[in-house]
Amino acid sequence: MEKKEVRKEIELKLNRSVASDPKLHNVYLLVHSDKLGIHWPIAAGETDGFPANPIQPFHTASIGKTFTSVIIATLVEEGLVKFDDPIANYLPEDILKDLHLFKGKDYTYDIQIKHLLNNTSGIADYFEDKPKHGRTFMEEILENPSRYWTPQETIQWTKEHLKPCFSPGKRIHYTDTGYNLLGLIIESITSKPYHEVLHDYIFTPLNMNHSFLSQYSISAIQNNDPIANLYIDDLKINVDQYRSFSSFYAGGQTVSTLEDLLIFMKALVNNQIIQKETLDIMQQWNKMWIGLDYGYGLMRLRFLPFTRKYIGWGHLGASGSSMLYFPDMDVYIVGSFNQTAYQTKSMNYIFFNVLRKLVK
Repeated sequence: MEKKEVRKEIELKLNRSVASDPKLHNVYLLVHSDKLGIHWPIAAGETDGFPANPIQPFHTASIGKTFTSVIIATLVEEGLVKFDDPIANYLPEDILKDLHLFKGKDYTYDIQIKHLLNNTSGIADYFEDKPKHGRTFMEEILENPSRYWTPQETIQWTKEHLKPCFSPGKRIHYTDTGYNLLGLIIESITSKPYHEVLHDYIFTPLNMNHSFLSQYSISAIQNNDPIANLYIDDLKINVDQYRSFSSFYAGGQTVSTLEDLLIFMKALVNNQIIQKETLDIMQQWNKMWIGLDYGYGLMRLRFLPFTRKYIGWGHLGASGSSMLYFPDMDVYIVGSFNQTAYQTKSMNYIFFNVLRKLVK
């Protein structure tokens, strides 16, 4: 099949998906491969009557965790911190107090930087874990969208409403609380706000001119297109207007574009941000779910067992966002479905309607 025909099929399927599913309002997808000689930016749907286009910014969700982990890795290379340093070296007492009480023992001072990076700290997740009594954190931020949350407040909420899952290093429990702690550690090391470090270490040197930390900073070049609306099932979220989304902070508060995310991922793959030896450490994978492993702020997807061509790494987000590289095919796939109900469906789309078509 000719390249043009493959792109047309992918684009047609994407438009059909948006047209046929009332939950799906806007989708952004970029397929890039130097090896295959392709660069396909695609968009479908709309935002408040504004037709979707491939240069439009969108909320990247947990893809932001990779930015946080790469900043930590850069600080490691600069000799300012070590992956196995105790987090207590960098956090104030009010944050550390009662942070990890598990079965009558305080494990707070056993937690290392790497435990936060690879989600093995055992700390609960304010974003997805449900308290035994009272509202979930998601209910809190949706019911009071005008409230601004500091990272310290999300950590305190975790301590008050949730319990740790296990002692540090035992297994994996995905936790946004851990990444907000990493954001505070970055601030402690650099003596700068997290969002400034994000721009100084990643966005500015890579010329990611349309990326920023929503509620905290602005992009170097203002985009004339509106930020794509995000949908939590049927609820429409205007990211700029939801002050409560400040709570995602270092765990996934970034707004970016297809091209900016590709710039970042290519720089990461080609060792232009961190050294290969450091990236190898970050790719020490632990099984999280079937077909999904976790490293230091990186995910590895294995779509089919024993088939290397369908193994990709990068990160995913709860909104159906993705920033992935498939080494055997030399293919980058970046995008977002902007719909929390599409976490699994977005992966199915990438496998069946992009990767399989590229192989054929």
